[in-house]
Amino acid sequence: MSERHEGGCQCGSLRYRIEAPLQDIAHCHCSICRRSSGGILTTWVTVSHQAFQWLRGTPRAFASSVSCTRYFCGDCGAHLALHTDLSPDTLDVTVATLDEPEQAPADRHIWVSSRLPWLTIDPQLPEEWQEEID
Repeated sequence: MSERHEGGCQCGSLRYRIEAPLQDIAHCHCSICRRSSGGILTTWVTVSHQAFQWLRGTPRAFASSVSCTRYFCGDCGAHLALHTDLSPDTLDVTVATLDEPEQAPADRHIWVSSRLPWLTIDPQLPEEWQEEID
């Protein structure tokens, strides 16, 4: 995989770049991700803060919990990233906002304790009841 990846929101107000391999990619089933995205799950790639930069625009921030801040476009509403105090050196970026999301297949499921009972996706991947943070 390439080590330079770009992405952005639907309207183009926000653009970002990741300068690192895309790894540590997880389908998150938590209820907060569902409500924040409007989707049945959110797939995240975790990158170091040093590997990430905003190229255009300034995202709006929303504290979705005591330890988590989510970043989204103030114009089109696209959910692009989140930072959690539980992993202070990293940022999670929504795979769906990458220009080439096909380059970022998930390698695990997290927060399966909250998974919708009728959803089956990538059943061969390992599952974590919550999320195991190294």
